[in-house]
Amino acid sequence: MSDTPAPQPDTSDESIDRDVPDLESLVGTWLTVPDAAELIGVPLSHVRQLIADREVLAARIGERRVAAIPAKFLDETGPRPELRGTFTVLADGGMDDDEIIAWLHTPDATLPVEGAPIDAILAGFKTEVRRRAQELAL
Repeated sequence: MSDTPAPQPDTSDESIDRDVPDLESLVGTWLTVPDAAELIGVPLSHVRQLIADREVLAARIGERRVAAIPAKFLDETGPRPELRGTFTVLADGGMDDDEIIAWLHTPDATLPVEGAPIDAILAGFKTEVRRRAQELAL
């Protein structure tokens, strides 16, 4: 037996982030809260409430860690209604907001359309994407 202590897991930021995709580049186009408010023509407080109500999800990105929403989560009229249920299914399966955003934007060649689950939802395949999301929770 050795008196050498067992190696401790590396808890530096580098090791924590190693398995998490770079959300900023994975998503591509983001809207800051002010940009989202301008796009849909509402006050900043309304966009913050949409985030709080989980109508859209946001992540902290960039060097300044500003809250931003993936651009595909909104159109000129507001949050895309077909996303809220998918957010709920994935959250119920144990994913946090960053993981949900990453899953929705990660390309998947097995989907009925080319691209990521978010692209399939926007192309009208919401049910197929939710079915896959539910399978993750099993």
